[in-house]
Amino acid sequence: MSKNFKRAIFGISVALVLVVFLGGFVSNGVSAGSQNDGVYRQMGVYEEVLHKVQSDYVTDPNINKVTNGALHGLLESLDSDSSYLTPEENAAYKAHQNEGTAQVGLNMSRRYGYATVISVMPGSPAEKEQISDGDIIESIGGQSTRELSLAMVRLMFEGKPGTDVTFSVVRPGKAEPQKITLTRKQIEAPALSEQQYENSSILYLKPAVLTRERVAEIETRLKAMPKNGNKKVLLDLRDVAEGDYTQAVNLANAFLQSGTIASIEGQKVPRQTFTADSSKYITGAPLVVLVNHGTAGPAELVAAAILDNKRGDLVGDRSFGEGTVQKTIELPDGAAVILSVAKYEGPSGKAIQEQAVTPNIVVTESIDQYLAETDTDNPKPEDKVTVHTDDQLNKALDVLKQKSA
Repeated sequence: MSKNFKRAIFGISVALVLVVFLGGFVSNGVSAGSQNDGVYRQMGVYEEVLHKVQSDYVTDPNINKVTNGALHGLLESLDSDSSYLTPEENAAYKAHQNEGTAQVGLNMSRRYGYATVISVMPGSPAEKEQISDGDIIESIGGQSTRELSLAMVRLMFEGKPGTDVTFSVVRPGKAEPQKITLTRKQIEAPALSEQQYENSSILYLKPAVLTRERVAEIETRLKAMPKNGNKKVLLDLRDVAEGDYTQAVNLANAFLQSGTIASIEGQKVPRQTFTADSSKYITGAPLVVLVNHGTAGPAELVAAAILDNKRGDLVGDRSFGEGTVQKTIELPDGAAVILSVAKYEGPSGKAIQEQAVTPNIVVTESIDQYLAETDTDNPKPEDKVTVHTDDQLNKALDVLKQKSA
């Protein structure tokens, strides 16, 4: 057996032990039982497969590349947020974190094996290029995103202000990927958007992110509403994919006087349930929340809490499905494993990562309209005004009109 083959077996074995046990094997001993036996059998299968690849493949394979591919697949088969970083990738990952935080405004996850756009930050270079939710990042810097961990894809879009990043995007209705070059810049989250509808009886609030600052602003607006007036609230969480889960709990609590907001649990993470605190409750005004496929992470937690507690209606289409906590584990050879160690659940017990959040009133965007608005090959004449009908917003307003204040 060659040295490369032995190293391959060792690398996969180390990763398997770390992923399955998270250190538990060492503390529990060899007598852990049938689960350990099953792991050892699977390691034997890996060894046999690698041996066949090395001995029978059409050419002499690069066993290190084969091993790295196996480890990438192993982690990414768990969920979209878990990743394996080779020693070289891990070193680049650490070094790149100190180069700057300028970006192009893309929130991404992994779908269909490729990096996929969850949402686009308003006012960013990506928005100006008309990149949209659901677009697939086929490659970046000449490398296919199928062969890159999600952590590396996200990092490659970051860098020093003024530097360029080139990538290829697959859009709906397009046969070939479109190559795009954008210049990285420091991006500030847009201010809280606020409007009044129906003779100021409906307060419309749209945060681009759920940070401490934005949630505090929303709370201030809610506290300023008349206690005994006819005010109603429309919270627009469409394309909100960034933020903090603690702030998401606070925002949900502003609308919930009692009940479960969310819970989190993992194999080695004790279950924690977040319950509404009556002292943080602000308003019982009629409520509708707008969501779409760009609603992800903390925003999904808010949406699930409102829906499952029957506090208000959800209007729009199914959210993205993102809700995990990651842990980075350094490996002896300099590689690293980014592993999801806990997942968030809504009050009903459904894991957001697997099942996302489906509105009780589904209104989807017309695909024909989407294709027309993103047809960069046939731009519209500048003198032609395109009126965008927001069916989701209109439906949300109709639902609120029927509610008694």
